[in-house]
Amino acid sequence: MNTRNLFSALRVPSGTRSRVFWAGNWVCRSCRTKHPSRARPLSSSSSERKPYYITTPIFYVNAAPHVGHLYTMVLTDILKRWQVLNGEKAILCTGTDEHGMKIQQAATKANIPPKEFCDITAETFKSLAKRAALSNDYFVRTTDEDHKEAVQYFWHMLRERGYIYESKHEGWYCVSDETFYPESTIEKRLDPFTGRTFMASQETGKEVEWTSEANYHFRLSAFKDRLLEFYKKNPEFVVPATRMNDVINWVSEGLEDLSISRPVERLTWGIRVPDDETQTIYVWLDALINYITKAGYPWAPGREQTGGWPADVQVIGKDIVRFHCIYWPAFLMALDLEPPRQILTHAHWTLGHQKMAKSTGNVVNPFFALDRFGVDVMRYYLAHDGGISQDSDYGNRFIVERYKKGLQGGLGNLVSRVTRPKIWSVRKSVEAASVGALREPDESTTKQINMLESLPEKVSLKMKQLNPGAALQIIMDAVYETNKYLQFNEPWIRAKKETDQEAEQKHIERTIYYSAEAIRITGILLQPYMPDKASQLLDMIGVDKSRREFKDTLLGADKTYGDAAAPLGKGAWDSLFPPLSVEN
Repeated sequence: MNTRNLFSALRVPSGTRSRVFWAGNWVCRSCRTKHPSRARPLSSSSSERKPYYITTPIFYVNAAPHVGHLYTMVLTDILKRWQVLNGEKAILCTGTDEHGMKIQQAATKANIPPKEFCDITAETFKSLAKRAALSNDYFVRTTDEDHKEAVQYFWHMLRERGYIYESKHEGWYCVSDETFYPESTIEKRLDPFTGRTFMASQETGKEVEWTSEANYHFRLSAFKDRLLEFYKKNPEFVVPATRMNDVINWVSEGLEDLSISRPVERLTWGIRVPDDETQTIYVWLDALINYITKAGYPWAPGREQTGGWPADVQVIGKDIVRFHCIYWPAFLMALDLEPPRQILTHAHWTLGHQKMAKSTGNVVNPFFALDRFGVDVMRYYLAHDGGISQDSDYGNRFIVERYKKGLQGGLGNLVSRVTRPKIWSVRKSVEAASVGALREPDESTTKQINMLESLPEKVSLKMKQLNPGAALQIIMDAVYETNKYLQFNEPWIRAKKETDQEAEQKHIERTIYYSAEAIRITGILLQPYMPDKASQLLDMIGVDKSRREFKDTLLGADKTYGDAAAPLGKGAWDSLFPPLSVEN
């Protein structure tokens, strides 16, 4: 039997566990003392409630972050904070991917050791997370010792179960994408600047080179049927649905076994294969395991869910769908571990309608943007305009427009109009409502009441659909409608009327109460988006810090607010959203 037939004979049938054809004596350092169990399915008997677990992708440190990375962070943080708003224990994990050929080359170009290069760039990403008010519980680095041990243990288990074999591999390899591409996806291209022709990936346009080497392979082809069955049972595994369809089509066309190591003479910067110092583990197998590293893998018996696994949502950019939605669940299935419950794949930010990319320099420095417009304003803009299905074009003028319309002219204006006038009292309006002393609602008030009663559920539905941008637009529509409601009822004019003052006062109290309720409810709902500004807003109308959860968004749920606990200001420059000092 020739080598190819031998490997074919050893292939693991779909849906079955293989016999053990290899058992080395390698054991990771921590496992020698912790004695973890073999990887095993989640225990259904655990009495501990699993925390909500959400992750960003870990960001590649071959260059500094751009605003696209900031968007991913913000999107993930909003979803995490939403769970906290709903009273759930939630864990957010982010971090950096620090191994692979691109890092090795970038460090060589910078003339510094790879670890030192990674330390510098990882710190930049960590600083960005902090600057953006990310509420992450973990910041994982793939150079961390616990991660390296988890990767080697994972490899050990894959090989023990027969899912790894050695073979010679030939194919088109892209250093930039860190992956091999099939012959059918390669084309010749011309560099318009140099006139040089080169072979490139059709999908990414990045240059590829023909590579022939001996390395280890993962039996990805054995998981076609299991993956398709999993997708069938979990039709919302990938969001949006269009990308779920893409994933199903890719797998249906068939899967080739995956090269999961590189010879050390070509790639030194990475985690070594256990018991084979001549091979370095493929960066994508290494990187994906970070999600379970910080969830406590390898787990002790009965403790699988303590760290949050399986992840409830993993947030990624659309360019790494194949790795997260095909390779990652297959790796986990091989060890009988549950795949993540959902993967949110968002679209890209463009600049001048061209994709932002570190390699081309077509990027926006996120630190400059945060310094210029402020953290909450950038979080608001990215959430409001950022795309899930379709790409969005970034521009300072768009930020200014959103600020003027939504924040300064919409929310800020509403807060000032309701809280600043001395001719009425928010607190007295709330007290009147609490004892049923408001005037019977007219048509405009009935419309306002219906809008406020349905608002929390509408927002919640969009969040369940993993669409924070759509949820934010619903919240802002409520702000705009309340401004119209206030304008229609004109309480400042009614306060000046000298006839039937008691009736006019009741009308004013009703208008102010339902306007203040809109501020209170939208302020609570905006906390995941703009933590500082939402907190300031709620202070300005006197909402106690113990009454700022999702359950408090019911109309009339809080009868205690109305006395300002923060300065209300007197002019435009000391308002909630003052004029931008620079608008171009």
